[in-house]
Amino acid sequence: MGLPEYIETRLFINGEFVESSDGKTFDITNPATLKHVAKVYEASEQDTDRAVASAKAAFPAWSALSPTQRAPYFKKLANLIRENDDELAALEAASMGKPVGAFIDGYAAAAKFDHYSESGHAIQGTTSIQTPGFLNMTLRQPYGVVAAITPWNVPLLFLAGKIAPALIVGNTVVVKSSEKAPLTSAKIATLVQKAGFPPGVINIITGFGNVSGSILSHHMDVRALSFTGSGRTGRLIQAAAAKSNLKAVFLELGGKSPAVIFEDADLEKAVRETGYSSQANSGQVCMMNSRIYVQESVFERYMELFKEYLNTQVKMGDPLEKGINHGPQADEVQHKTVLRYLEMGKQSGNLAIGGFAPSDREGYYIQPTVFTNTPEDAQIMKEEVFGPVVNINSFKTEEEVLAKANDTEYGLYAAVYTKDISRALRFAKGLEAGTVGVNCTSPTTGINDTPFGGYKASGTGREGEPFTSLNNFLETKSVIIKLD
Repeated sequence: MGLPEYIETRLFINGEFVESSDGKTFDITNPATLKHVAKVYEASEQDTDRAVASAKAAFPAWSALSPTQRAPYFKKLANLIRENDDELAALEAASMGKPVGAFIDGYAAAAKFDHYSESGHAIQGTTSIQTPGFLNMTLRQPYGVVAAITPWNVPLLFLAGKIAPALIVGNTVVVKSSEKAPLTSAKIATLVQKAGFPPGVINIITGFGNVSGSILSHHMDVRALSFTGSGRTGRLIQAAAAKSNLKAVFLELGGKSPAVIFEDADLEKAVRETGYSSQANSGQVCMMNSRIYVQESVFERYMELFKEYLNTQVKMGDPLEKGINHGPQADEVQHKTVLRYLEMGKQSGNLAIGGFAPSDREGYYIQPTVFTNTPEDAQIMKEEVFGPVVNINSFKTEEEVLAKANDTEYGLYAAVYTKDISRALRFAKGLEAGTVGVNCTSPTTGINDTPFGGYKASGTGREGEPFTSLNNFLETKSVIIKLD
């Protein structure tokens, strides 16, 4: 699968593609080959302000439409995304290294637009006659301009998951894609234009956090902001909102997600699923299993199976080639970060598998790596690596392992494998995480049934279906009617 001859890299503002106001660009390098892919236009402060102004100008007409009138644009866009799935997969592989064989993001993003195209009428206010002499009601109304700042590891799916619910209830949006993986977002902009969305309803820019991201976070005309990314950036966004207009902020941040494997678990299933979780997308997943706790009596057997899984099921190579399921880290910065954590891991725990960058590859590759018997207070047990690195430790008792699993500032995802339903429910209740998988683990989520988000430093608020994201992008207004 190859790249298209022309790759769109301009900013999409008010329905048109434009170069950055100051002419600045930055380079995208293929992390698998280290070859140049594209020059991308970098949004300036002026460009970001223009995008917000365009969204603000488009809001009155867009919000005046009914959800039924907005829906056809969603349907057209969903169909165009599916038609361009191969190109989207190639663009993501070339910009941040996701293997094309693992790319389900195009169809999943299209499904988001299809779903929300039919959900706008589901949001309704309330009425009450319980106060004598009054008829009281609540109205659900869009904020106005909403900003979405998307991550580089799953850019397309997060773009859809953030803007589709905001748009269907009448908001207009400005998307800032990550400078590490901007190509699929720019391609989506071409499809937005082709789908016929009115100018200004969707604006898509690419830039750096300290310029365009900061402007959106501080902007007085941005009324709500949804961000997925690092805890450090999330804190900056929260502070910027507090210093400006107290815009509504929804943050999905990092994780250090534990999986707990009891001796009565289906070990082969647990190994297969935790092994995939620790290595998928080269470990660049916020909810990956980075800490696995295995009961003492089955620890050795689990490790044998885990090593066998990584040795037989992981196929490292060029992400543009079919059959590959392990690509490079997204860029040089991420590669160096993971290598630094590997050295930390070697100092604190026992290296069981991997631990190096393969010497026979030019790109930013890291071997799937396992450390065992790592002290709980080691830095690599506390901080998010965001690479294919997992720590596997043993435990004896329920009480011991629950305390260890919860001993982290993060709380995005946790999992427990056991056939004891009472124990499973104890852990479902006791694990401090926004999502708990029972006999399954990340990336499994409720998809269409449950919200997603984190406890503690893993974020604030929730996103997802059926109604959580829709409610995020609506104000509640109380109307009090005095009856004569």
